[in-house]
Amino acid sequence: MSKYVDFSGRPFHFIGIGGIGMSALAYILAKRNLPTYGSDLKSSHITKRLQAIGTHIFWCQDAKNLESFQQVSQQKNLSPSNDSNLNLSSIDLRLNAEALMTEKRNSRMEDNQEISELPQVICSTAINKTNSEYKAAIALGCPILHRSDLLAALIQDYQSIAVAGTHGKTTTSSLIGFMLLETGLDPTIVIGGEVDAWEGNARLGNSPYLVAEADESDGSLVKLSAHIGVVTNIELDHPDHYESLEQVVETFKVFKENCQTLVGCIDCSTVKNFLQPTISYSLDSDNDADYTVDCVDYQSHVTLARVWERGQILGELQLGLLGKHNLSNALAAVAVGRLLGLEFPAIALAIAKFEGAHRRFENRGECNGIVFIDDYAHHPSEVSATLAAARLRKKSQKVTTKSRTSTTSLSFTKQNNSLPIQRVVAIFQPHRHSRTQAFVSEFAKSFNDADLVIVTDIYSAGESPLGLINGQQVAEAISGYHQQVYYQASLESVSTLLHEVLRPGDLAIFLSAGNLNKIIPEVMAYYQRPHYQVVSGETA
Repeated sequence: MSKYVDFSGRPFHFIGIGGIGMSALAYILAKRNLPTYGSDLKSSHITKRLQAIGTHIFWCQDAKNLESFQQVSQQKNLSPSNDSNLNLSSIDLRLNAEALMTEKRNSRMEDNQEISELPQVICSTAINKTNSEYKAAIALGCPILHRSDLLAALIQDYQSIAVAGTHGKTTTSSLIGFMLLETGLDPTIVIGGEVDAWEGNARLGNSPYLVAEADESDGSLVKLSAHIGVVTNIELDHPDHYESLEQVVETFKVFKENCQTLVGCIDCSTVKNFLQPTISYSLDSDNDADYTVDCVDYQSHVTLARVWERGQILGELQLGLLGKHNLSNALAAVAVGRLLGLEFPAIALAIAKFEGAHRRFENRGECNGIVFIDDYAHHPSEVSATLAAARLRKKSQKVTTKSRTSTTSLSFTKQNNSLPIQRVVAIFQPHRHSRTQAFVSEFAKSFNDADLVIVTDIYSAGESPLGLINGQQVAEAISGYHQQVYYQASLESVSTLLHEVLRPGDLAIFLSAGNLNKIIPEVMAYYQRPHYQVVSGETA
């Protein structure tokens, strides 16, 4: 059960407001004109976006931050509504958005509740209980809410689509949000990545619809009760919280029970066997899924497929994102769009226009024939899928799959003026010692689609090293399956090595959920300098 959240005007204070998940929630509250405060240790483009809409941020995490709330003037109490909860058992595109949201919010308020000057303090799992600001909030008697409590309350305020799964959550939720935006449904969006279409990781819409990324990493997924739930796949990923895949499955089972409709990918046997989704999708046309594809055409810059709905052809789908995993994500969006009553041509047009989320196979640019890609992959399955997508950039020929009805394949050509990709260079920063230790054997086999691999040390994400494993051991494990593997302990030494080994025709892909991507601008700048020249495919 999630905790009660007061949306009547009582202040919110986020400890660690600059985090990708925390900042998205803070943005929605601030845009709803609710008093929103927070603390963090450093400024970023994310915190600047929050400040631009009136969020006050303290640049330390200290008990004194909460003292200011004792001087906040008493705010006028809002009268609660005695109306009963709305029945949201069916999706109606013609609902009056303002009436729906107002009634839902008012129905959550308790009778005669007084507005306190003390804020509701929002924390994520990343905030340690020894944090001085957290301890001060406890001592003052502030209501303490996990970020999932706030997300759960927002989800109940809307007709919500919550996207869960071990991999693909950000891309799928971004794609669904973009689809709703492009088709005029004006959704509210809360995700764990940034998208150019709404200039960040959140947007406040003016309709009943909310699209949220639902995180399973700390088990808080069980608090979310969405109108439509989406599960992309299920694997063991967070050994710091889960001891076994069975525990992960139990979390997703609760999520399924909390959702009115579950859309799931049955290419994942765990989803198929343990969740048995209400609406299923699959890339395998032989699967008995509600939504599937054939005539799949994996090209170097685009994917084309024909979509089927329960045995009937819906039409052709063009996707600017590479790889099987992204086609699967797009098929999830098709299923959700159809549930919402959207026509397939409108869905397909939106998907064709979607350019992806930041750090999800994000093209950072090209310098002297070298393409730079930034990707968030940090699990063996993600690394494999991402490098398989990168490998498609090397292929001049089309990779097709058969039609359900004939041997005909669809054909599409996208204009591309880049040099042909000759090598895939993978630069990998392992994320968390516990994850790296648990999956080192799987990581060792995940780089087959790279021509050259560079491994740096583990990004701890605040986790103790535990004396378990280090980056050099990861590199040694990979070298058992790969001929060209380099280990560089620091990001500076990674940059130096890249200055030496990259050449025109390379696709350099940075795989990290940490801070590896901060060296990309410097490496790109190096290859833009006057002393760097291309001479017969070599540097001079």
